[in-house]
Amino acid sequence: MSANETALATRAEPDRERARTTGRAHVVLPAFNEETALPVLLERLAEAALTEELTVWVVDDGSSDRSAAVAEAGFGGLDVRVVRHAVNLGLGRAVQTGLRAALEKAQDDDIVVVMDADDTHDPGLIRRLREEIAGGADVAICSRFVPGGDDRTAPPVRRLLSRGAAGLFRHALAVEGVRDFTSGYRAYRATLLARASAHWGERLIEEQGFACMVELLLKLRHCSPVIAEVPLALRYDRKQGPSKLKLRRTLGQYLKLLVRDRLSPAPYRKL
Repeated sequence: MSANETALATRAEPDRERARTTGRAHVVLPAFNEETALPVLLERLAEAALTEELTVWVVDDGSSDRSAAVAEAGFGGLDVRVVRHAVNLGLGRAVQTGLRAALEKAQDDDIVVVMDADDTHDPGLIRRLREEIAGGADVAICSRFVPGGDDRTAPPVRRLLSRGAAGLFRHALAVEGVRDFTSGYRAYRATLLARASAHWGERLIEEQGFACMVELLLKLRHCSPVIAEVPLALRYDRKQGPSKLKLRRTLGQYLKLLVRDRLSPAPYRKL
């Protein structure tokens, strides 16, 4: 039995939250200057919407290009909604804004998916993520570091950072079932996010950069979630334009987050 199967088996007690997972997928796309990538990605999401019930939330994080206009133009019959930041606030705030917008409309049986807006993630995996949550997971992560995963198209420095961070967090943090802590492509049970959001409010995501994905996992672990991973073949060769990841800054954010997690008390009540 795999680690994921064991985790699911140990959490097989009746739970109304886990009984309904056939609803809509709310796809959150944090976007900063993705005018070139968005049309291609929206087309691929429209193809996925032929068999999946999707609402796409594009969070335009103060882009200086036509990202918002491209998203508002949509693609075919795809349900695209745009939320704008007047200025660039960073990935963390964009994810937070997207999650809040999605949760305002989500039903209890819906899922919320976060993925990159640069067309490096395959929308076809939304079905796999939904299946994992339908099978009992609360969080499903598209992972580069499980059998079938692949990050070879990413630049060497980015691969080194992702793999190093994965090793560090796996040994330093008690989050069962996670190998790829920094993956930006995940699905969450809407009711799980709603519980966490009700507790932390605006503090659900405090990190501004790429460390926000790790921070959200660390806070959700206080809800005792079942976490599953599915293989992700990262398509960095599809990326248009330069990377927005700043190596030194991101390393500092990861280390600061690790220290803060060690020093922060657990929630004062069960979530």
